[in-house]
Order: sequence, then C-alpha cells, then structure tokens
Amino acid sequence: DFGRSSELAFVVEPSDDIAVQEQPLILYCQVEGIQPITITWRKNGVMIVDSENAFMLANGSLYVSRFQRVRGDGSSDEGEYDCMAQNHYGLLVSRKAKIQAATMSDFHIHPQNAVVEEGGVARFQCQIHGLPEPVILWHKNSMPVNTDNERYTLLPKGVLQITGLRAEDSGIFHCVATNIANVKFSREARLTVSGSHSTVYKDPMILVGPENLTLTVHQTAVLECIATGNPRPIVSWSRLDGRPIGVEGIQVLGTGNLMISDLTVQHSGIYVCAANKPGTRVRRTAQGSLVVQAPAEFVQHPQSISRPVGTTAIFTCVAQGEPPPQITWLRNGQILETSDHIKLKNNNSTLSIYGINQADEAIYQCLAENSAGSTQASARLTVLWADGLPSPPQGVRAETVSATTIQVSWEKPLQNTKEIIGYVLHIRKAADPVEMEYQEAVSKSTFQQLVTDLEPSTSYSFYIKAYTSRGASKASEVTVVSTLGEVPAMPSLFIKVINSTTVQATWEPSIKLGQHEGFKLYYRKVHLSQYTGPVLLASNITAYNITHLDASVVYEVKLLAYNQHGDGNSTVRFVSLRETVERTVLNPPCDCMKDEQNNKTSTTGIIIGIHIGVTCIIFCILFLMFGYRGRLLMCKNVQEQLSTPQIPRSQRSATGLVLNGATRRDRDDRDLNGKQLDMNELERLFPASPSQEQQEKGIMSAHSLSAPHDETQISTLPLDEFSIIEEQPDPLPKHPHGSSPAAPARNHGPANEG
Repeated sequence: DFGRSSELAFVVEPSDDIAVQEQPLILYCQVEGIQPITITWRKNGVMIVDSENAFMLANGSLYVSRFQRVRGDGSSDEGEYDCMAQNHYGLLVSRKAKIQAATMSDFHIHPQNAVVEEGGVARFQCQIHGLPEPVILWHKNSMPVNTDNERYTLLPKGVLQITGLRAEDSGIFHCVATNIANVKFSREARLTVSGSHSTVYKDPMILVGPENLTLTVHQTAVLECIATGNPRPIVSWSRLDGRPIGVEGIQVLGTGNLMISDLTVQHSGIYVCAANKPGTRVRRTAQGSLVVQAPAEFVQHPQSISRPVGTTAIFTCVAQGEPPPQITWLRNGQILETSDHIKLKNNNSTLSIYGINQADEAIYQCLAENSAGSTQASARLTVLWADGLPSPPQGVRAETVSATTIQVSWEKPLQNTKEIIGYVLHIRKAADPVEMEYQEAVSKSTFQQLVTDLEPSTSYSFYIKAYTSRGASKASEVTVVSTLGEVPAMPSLFIKVINSTTVQATWEPSIKLGQHEGFKLYYRKVHLSQYTGPVLLASNITAYNITHLDASVVYEVKLLAYNQHGDGNSTVRFVSLRETVERTVLNPPCDCMKDEQNNKTSTTGIIIGIHIGVTCIIFCILFLMFGYRGRLLMCKNVQEQLSTPQIPRSQRSATGLVLNGATRRDRDDRDLNGKQLDMNELERLFPASPSQEQQEKGIMSAHSLSAPHDETQISTLPLDEFSIIEEQPDPLPKHPHGSSPAAPARNHGPANEG
C-alpha cells in the first residue's frame, strides 16, 4: 500500500473558460505525487509544443500570450485542452477544458413601436447572441430605466414589461447589451399611451407564454407569462405532471413571471401559466418545458489496489448526471483496449483484469462525460512480486481419458521450490472468456490431476501456478486438449394406439442426448427376427406413425439416437392392437353425420309439433267464440218463432244445424233504440229451421238450462247431447217474408242425428 501523497493525482485541473481576443489566457494544472513528475499539455488531442504564443509555466500551468480566435495561418486558439502528468508509476490525464472566444453578434430582434391604452400592458424585447451571455439593460429617453418602479419588470433575456400603463410612461426606449467582448445598442422604439382606462369587459388573454429552456444546475430560469384582460386576470403557475412547484428559490417577477433560482435536476418539467378571470373559472393557459442538465459527477471513485501476480484486479467507477454520462477507461492516458483478460461490465462501470502480471501495473482512469460537462478519477494497480518466488511449473501435459474426463500432469518448477505449499490448476473452455475460468487446488506432492465432469467433444485450456505463503509463481505454458466424442443417451419412448392398424411412437428431446444428428426407428412382429427399418428421423422430429399393422399380433418398437460417434442405446416398447379391435366390435363407432342428421330431424319435428299445438288452441278458441254467439242467436230465434208465423219450408235452406247447449237471456233491452233483431239477419245466420218437433225440443232444452235473469251461465254438455239435424229441401214455392204458410208444415225425421 502507498499513502495518499504517493498517488499521482491532480490538485487543480483546467476548467472551461471564455477568452478575450488579443488578451492573455492561463489554464491551470497542478499535480501531486512521487517525483519526478512530468507535465505536458494537449489541444484537441495534439501535443502542444512550447512557442512564443503558448508555453508552460513552472507550476505546470499553460500560458497563452495573445489569444486569437483565428490566426493568420487559419489555426485557432479555441478548442479542448487537457494536461498530462507522468511519473515512474504511470500517466494521468486531466479533464478536458473547453476554451471559447468571447463574441457578440448584432441584435437580431429590436424593440418595436407600440400604442397601448391607459391601464394596459406594454412589452419590449431585444435579442442578441454572445459569449459570455450579454447583460441587457433598458434606457428610456436615453436614461436607464428605473428598476425601483414595481410596474417595470426587466427579464434576463432582454424583455421589458410595463403594466398598469400611465401617460407618463410614454417615451422612447432602447436596450444596451454588454459583455467582455463588446457593447452594442439596439434601435429605438416609441411607446404611446392613449386614451383613458377602458371599462369594457375583455376576456383573459396571454400575450406571451413561457418558452422552452435548457439550462444547467445552479443557474437561474425565468419563465415569462404576461396576460391582459378586463378585469385584470390573475396569473398562476403549475406543473403539468401535478407535482408541486415548491417555494424555495421561487419568486414571481412583475405580475406573473416565474423565476427559479439555483436550479436542480428536480426542477425539470413542463410548466403551465394560467390567466384566470377573477371570481370565475374562465381562463387561458400556455406552457413551456424546462430541462435542467447536470454535469457528470462520481458517486463511487475507483480505488488504488495492490494484487499478487496471477490474481484478479477489479476497479469500480459509478457516475451520475443529466443526461446520464458515458464512461471511458484510460490506461496510462491511452484508451483502454479490452481483451481476453481485460473486461468491462455494467455499462463500463466495472473494470476487471484477470490473471494480472507486471505488464498490467499502471494508472487506470475513469472518464465520465455528458453534454453538461466531464470529470475524471484515477486509481493505480500495483502488482506485487516478491523475490525468491518459484519459477513456473514445467512440462504441462493434458491427455484425454474419456468423453468427460481429462488428466493433466506437470513437473515442479526449476527454481525456488522449497517454499511451495501447493499448486492451482486453472481450467477453462477454450471458447469461453477468461472470467469463466475456474480452479482446482492440488497438494505440493501431487503432479497430476484428473479433471472430471467435462463436456464431450469440447476443447479445454489448462495452466498451472505454484503457490507459496508470499505469493504465486508466474503461470505455466497453456495447453489445450479436447474431450472424446460421445454417443447420445437413450431417448424416452411412448407408444399410443391410434386404431386397429396404426400406432404412434412419440419421444421427448432431452439435453441428455447431447449432440445428435437424428433418430432411428425400428419395429417388427415379436415372433419374427427381422426388423422393419431403420426409419431415419431428423433431430427435431418427436413423433412417427407406424401404419398397416396386423391387429392379431404383438409388435416390438425400438428407438435410438445417433451422431457422428455412433448409435446410442435403444429404448424398446411392446404394443398389441387386439384389445382395440375387440373394443371396436363391442362399441362400434358412431356415425356422427347420421346422428347429426337425426338431431336435425328431431328438432324439426319438435318445431312442427309446437306449430300444430298452437294451431289447435287457436281453433278451439274460435270454436268456443262462434258457438257462444250461435247459441245466443238460436235462443232469440226460438222466442220469436213462438210469437210469429212459421216460415214455410220452401224458404228454408236444405240443411239446418242446431247445437244443444247453454242459452242466455235475450239482451235486446240493452239496445238504446229498442230495435228488434231483423229476421233477415236471422235467415242469413240460420238459413233453415228444424221441424216443429225439434224446435219444441230445443225450446224445452233451452228453458230447462236457461240461467236466471240477472246472470249468464255457459254450460258444457257431453258429446251424447250434441245433435246435428239435417232436413231435405222443401219443393214448395217460397212465401213472402214474415207470412204464414198456406198448409201445415210436414214433419220430417232427421236424416242424420248424432
């Protein structure tokens, strides 16, 4: 271990700067560490040679006598500078300092004339580019604007706001821009305040909203928002993401401009300016984004370490910033090249050096850089090497024993063997990176080691180190040898009966099979000695159907995997199709199409049956309704026949129908006009009347079943009381309607009675 004073490190590093044309420039660089230390400077990666214009001071700083943005030969003093320090232990490079020339352009935005009514808002703006950022001041009538007046607001970007305008605010305005490079004046603009304060209502309106800003931490952000309206709107601020703006470092300039001092990364976001009409929800909004960048800084620095030869050295470097910084590693000032024993991990945050030797002893630097700035940190690797350590082991040989075993043998070192306490065998797949290496310890009296559990057909590298209590020897020569090839293992096999003549063989691919080219499938009847096959199947095939089998015999199925080293052991299964045939006979397969058709037929029959049932119900209802009406009219016909002459037979139809059943009382008294039912209507409804004998019978039946006068009853009679009377046509001529017949009517028996 070395103390802090022995470490080569920067006390002062060069920083970014803006230089003035034709003026001197000094870039500082101070280093500490074990002497002698040599300091040199570079510009844009090229070594600076002392000259009359630029040379190094005794303290290591760089002095530029007359800074020039552009020289006569086309070169420039602008660029990125760094200093390098070197001693016996290594070389160190400082951070890069960006040097720019101070400049100022012409105004690209000048103030404009404005006419605003009294009580309104006036805004003037100047814009100019320069390095460093010019300071802009405003003059009114050739005199500096009184910044003590609270109605006058000067914003850093060259904006002048005047609120609550009065007549005395009228005048001529211009701005003055100043930096170390120059002083410039803008054109003049006249402000005219007209009329008196208006009382007409005006909706809130935002004249100018916040612009998008990108700044660095610790700077100051000013978000402009100027609004008009009558009554005067209230300006408020919020974040679009809903987070509170906070109060620390927050200030309102004028009537609504937001100023945030000492910016942090947490201030980044989208800010919303709202102009609200007092006492209402009427408002207008405008928004702008604020991006705050942070230069790279280290959360964890790399630490100097000392390690014995042959061990592993690890450096860790963690940096943060906005945007996230990129990390680069240097070795003695040069970009570090990765190799088999030098690896970068975790986005370059971790540097690992495997199997270190004296050539790896150096100063390692971690450079973190983003658009906001850069920084560097360094650490030294010291490789411990003690005098009197053993020389490397000799005669390392490796011999293949099997597909998974290799025997490694060696001879003891030629020098310093008395203090050896053991050997370490380093093992690695030849195709793997160094970090995949593993070790096996061996006693000092053993000069061979059987390495097992290796992979078949794989190359391995081996080397040996001899260890003492004071350290390890250098590594022996590396020997590389491959394991033997191996045939695949037995695959798993399953047999599934598909039908009476087909079986399916399935198997599962397994890592235990190793590297195989495919499968071979055989099958035979058990009473025969000859196999059918082999059926060659690719390594990605996992199933095969064996067809055209005899259901009356038992079959043997055999499957094996093979590769370039030969065939593996086979898996055998026996299968019989006899039970499948018997089950097929006992349980014949269903005719799915036929069953489906039957199902369709049954469904159709059900639908037809439902329709028929509904139709029958409708006919029954109609039958009852018309039968009820017919009985009503029949009763009325009988009553009128008792009081009126009989209609001659000749005026009747050939057939008459009498329904024996319930009757109801004559309801003609409900007729408001007192009309009697027209006989023509009766003749139309009942074309023929039964014989007198049948009429009397019907009358008696009607009277015997008639209901009381104050209610109506419907009686249901059995079928044997249901009669149909059919009469023959009367040959006599018809008589006038309503007249009595000339001769007594003849009684005819019913031709059909039921």
